[in-house]
Amino acid sequence: MDYEQFKKRVFELTSIDLNAYKERQMKRRIDSLIAKNGYKGYDEYVREIQKKGKLFEEFVNYLTINVSEFYRNPVQWSVLEKEIVPYLREESPNSLKIWSAACSTGDEPYSLAMMLSRIFPLNKIRITATDIDKQVLEKAKVGLYNEKSLAGLPKEFVSKYFEKIGSSYKICDDIKRCVEFKQHNLLKDTYPSNMDLIVCRNVLIYFTEEAKEEIYKKFHGALRKGGILFVGSTEQMIQYRQLNYASMKSFFYKKL
Repeated sequence: MDYEQFKKRVFELTSIDLNAYKERQMKRRIDSLIAKNGYKGYDEYVREIQKKGKLFEEFVNYLTINVSEFYRNPVQWSVLEKEIVPYLREESPNSLKIWSAACSTGDEPYSLAMMLSRIFPLNKIRITATDIDKQVLEKAKVGLYNEKSLAGLPKEFVSKYFEKIGSSYKICDDIKRCVEFKQHNLLKDTYPSNMDLIVCRNVLIYFTEEAKEEIYKKFHGALRKGGILFVGSTEQMIQYRQLNYASMKSFFYKKL
């Protein structure tokens, strides 16, 4: 089995389309994983992941690159709180419809909930958080984090919303209740609609230009008119005008 056939088998087994990822980078990661597990090649590895649930979960977890931390790039969070949210509230004063796409271990949607707690009562905060990887969603629901991932978080949130358990920090149930986690594949599943804000950061850098453009178009369809897409610091949308967005601030795009 060559890599092309392997990609087809992976799609049949997982619905993850490896053609949408930058090939050299992804192939290197997969070859390294197969070698680390001591398998001779794609044939043997595919046979084994079909038989062993744990190996299959490890494979999906490895494919979906999960790097996450609370309040990543704090300056952008400040812009979100002080400029973007007040703008969005002009249309939706009481609560906002928010989607944290490719949310990984939950750091981002929980950061959103804590930031919004300065503006709305907690029972008015509703965030949909999605990821393709079931394992990271389970971790997100548990809500247990190490000290390093909390490094950028305002200290008031750490003391107010976390309980220290050994060397870890557990997020409180009040914040957990603001977030609903669901499995979702950005390349093939239906997108939600009429969102005020979509946050998708530091994920699309791994996709091909064609896949990125397709996702940006789908995000556009998922936003209400005037809604905002918030992207990562390495993901500025060069062709945003052609995709019917306006640039509000660096990394924030408004649906026209």
